[in-house]
Parts: sequence; structure tokens; C-alpha cells
Amino acid sequence: MTTSIEVKHLFKSFNTARGSMLVLDDISLSIAAGEFLTIVGASGCGKSTFLRILAGLETADNGKVIVGGQPVNGPGVDRAMVFQDYSLFPWLTVKQNVIFSRRLAANSHDNLALERGAEDARALKLISLVGLSKAQDAYPSQLSGGMRQRVAIARALMSKPSIILMDEPFGALDAQTREVMQDLVLSVVEREGTTIVFVTHDVEEALYLGSRVVLMSPYPGRIDTIYDVPLPRDRNVMMRVDPNFVALKRTVMERVRKTVGMSLDASALANTGAEA
Repeated sequence: MTTSIEVKHLFKSFNTARGSMLVLDDISLSIAAGEFLTIVGASGCGKSTFLRILAGLETADNGKVIVGGQPVNGPGVDRAMVFQDYSLFPWLTVKQNVIFSRRLAANSHDNLALERGAEDARALKLISLVGLSKAQDAYPSQLSGGMRQRVAIARALMSKPSIILMDEPFGALDAQTREVMQDLVLSVVEREGTTIVFVTHDVEEALYLGSRVVLMSPYPGRIDTIYDVPLPRDRNVMMRVDPNFVALKRTVMERVRKTVGMSLDASALANTGAEA
């Protein structure tokens, strides 16, 4: 399988009132084309920062991100991002929100321009794919949280990106809606053949969605362990109670707790040394 994303020795720091803070420490990772990779870890491990660097919204201090053989130097039409807060335009309808990103891309890349009929057809296909055909003329204020996130997913797919980066997209949803959205995104990306990098705090969600799960440890963010998920790609709700799934979930959760404990111990030791 060809490589979609290659990350090589990535470092990222932020300036704070107490000086420079290392957020990502020597991250290297290969992500295959068409893979659904999930990233999990405690708060402070740099998951969202890493995703923003992949999107070209943040710049690394050192290291490289290569997508499709080309270095990432900023945002690109080959990558789309879905955030937790939906980021829909309240004055546009569902259909208009979905089309908007495509028009932005067409304005900056003439070869992406579509005739209006083809553009509308693509938007309607995606709206149908996420189950919102009856709401295509509704405004965001008329939609539930789950419906708004469906619009955000359709919008991300509109320009046919090869990669979608998802930052806690279901974090604000109730448990039942979250499970529905998980199955939806699996079915949609399967049809579109898109590479997904999905950040979450929820270990069960990471395992249910991902073909691999990257566990990051905090303070600073490092790759601790990468877990292969031994489940077929055609996921269903009964897999959540499969003994292998439950055992792997327990293993990952225990490791998350250990990484947090080790980070706290290291922080306490550093503070003690500084005071001495």
C-alpha cells in the first residue's frame, strides 16, 4: 500500500510566560493511503497540534511532513479538516455550506472549477450520503449537533481531498448520536476512499474506528505505542463487546494511565530539581 503521509522527526514548541514549552518531541510516523488512523492520549500530549501541522495550519520547528511526495508548507486542497465546533456559516443553508469550500478551492485553482450543474450534483450526492437530503435547504440553527457535524463532513468531502483530518469531531455529541456518527463516517469514507487521521480522547472510539491506534504520551507529546486493531474493516456495534476488542481496550486504557503517571512523576522531579 502506498504512503499517504510521511512524518519525519517533527518537533514543535510554543512560547509561554515561563519560557519555551516543547509540545511535540521527535514524532515520526507513516500513514498509508486509505488508512483510518486514530490518535489517542491524555490532554496535553499534542494531538491537536500535530493534526494542525498535518493540515498546514501550524508550522513545525524542525522535521518534515510529506503528503503525496510533496512537503507540506501550508494548507492545501488535498487535505480537509473537520473540527469539533462544526464551523458552519449560519447565513448559508446546508447545501450552500457544503458547496462553499469547493468554490474557495476553485477560486484559487482554476483546474478545480466545476460547472454549476456538476457542483450541485456533487453536493447533493454528499448530502444524501450523510442522510440530510430532506434538510438541504435548512440553516445551521435549525439543525441538531449531529446534523451539523454531518454537514461539516459533507463539506470536507466536497473538494475530493485525499486526506481528512478530524479533531474530536464527535466530542460535543451525546453517546447515542456519537455512535451513529461513528458508523456514518466509516461508511462515508469507505465509499470515498479517503485517508483519515482522527484525534479523540475516547479509547473505545479510537479502537472502533481505526485500523491502527497511535497512543501519545504527554509533556512533551511523544508516540508511546502504536496498536494494530485486529478487526475487519466492516465494523458493527457487536464488535464493541467482542472479547478481543474489550481486552485491547483495557490494554490501551491501562497504558494511557501509565503514560500520564510517568509524565506527572517526571514533572514533579524536574520541579524539585529546579527548586533545589
